[in-house]
Amino acid sequence: MTSPSIPFFSQAKTFEKIWPDLRAGVDEIFADGKFSHSRQVGRLEEALARYTGARHVIGVNSGTDALVLLLKACGLRPGDRVLVPAYSFVATATSVVLAGGRPVFTDIDPDTYAMDPGRIADAAADGARFVMPVHLFCRMADMAALTAFAADRGLTLVEDSAEGIGMRQHGVHAGLHGRGGVLSFFPSKTLGALGDAGAVLTDDPDLAGRVAALRHHGRTGRTLAHFPGISNETRYAGHNSKMDDLQAAVLLAKLAVLDEDVRHRAALARRYDEGLRGTPGVTRLPAVTGAPDEVFYVYLIETERRDALAAHLQERGIGTETYYPRPLHLQPCFAGLGHRPGDFPAAEAAAGRALALPLYADLTEAEVDRVCAAVRAFHTGRVPA
Repeated sequence: MTSPSIPFFSQAKTFEKIWPDLRAGVDEIFADGKFSHSRQVGRLEEALARYTGARHVIGVNSGTDALVLLLKACGLRPGDRVLVPAYSFVATATSVVLAGGRPVFTDIDPDTYAMDPGRIADAAADGARFVMPVHLFCRMADMAALTAFAADRGLTLVEDSAEGIGMRQHGVHAGLHGRGGVLSFFPSKTLGALGDAGAVLTDDPDLAGRVAALRHHGRTGRTLAHFPGISNETRYAGHNSKMDDLQAAVLLAKLAVLDEDVRHRAALARRYDEGLRGTPGVTRLPAVTGAPDEVFYVYLIETERRDALAAHLQERGIGTETYYPRPLHLQPCFAGLGHRPGDFPAAEAAAGRALALPLYADLTEAEVDRVCAAVRAFHTGRVPA
């Protein structure tokens, strides 16, 4: 009998569990008759503020838009240089371009995959005004070092904390160590919607006001859950980046079980660690420490035969994802910046070896054991029993 497949991501069981709460939220939306930028979004903003400790949370329609609006609201000017890591999802750098700035790439710490504070001084010397670290996969960048670096050089620090829900460093939630940060609610994220959605986090009321205006065509004053607000004064050239209330309702229902999901993800990560430790050919596993800044959005391993392993797992019905096969400085859209292979060796090494294994709230420990057995079989040539 063939074993059932293990997709890279699924949330079917989660939706069965949260359906009663979600149905109540959807019924409220239909009763209200307003399907975007209304009461469910306001409730989500309040709930996320309580969860993260942020003074202000502004819901928008994607994590990418959250970055663009945050940079614009922080006063990024055309051509301003923004330090970003060379290893991340492309939206980290394209958001800088969309906001009018110029990304300046830096290398990463190979242990955390985050911006390396020891490798950014030269990049900052060429007139940078912003620094934007990224929190990737399961833990945060070294925010104590990076905030000190930014303060010493007068740089504005913002965080691409799109993957950072639940992560805290020195008691402060991801996204709140500088001027502000963002959250992405793309479906596969630790807290994921049914489609695209995002949020900006900040403790700065003026910054929050600018982001709130920019998300709704630059209109000032009350617009959330206030239809007459569409005639408010337009102070900025803004965006149409309102969050749909359906996504807010999904996120509210899932936020109620988020801590439970985070604990389950941590248990699965420990299971992976136990099952893969010492496997020949697996050159790096994430260190499972249980630290407050550790939330497993992705379980990432490194292997020299990454693409062959991915194909081997696919043949056995196991989904994987490659994060990220081409570092940002070598993406075609940034060819004009003049970078070449070898410019950022740590980022390039990760791009050639990193592979994400299934990790999500619906995954079981037995499924993790199957994945581990298949990975071991690939590297040892032994077929699992």
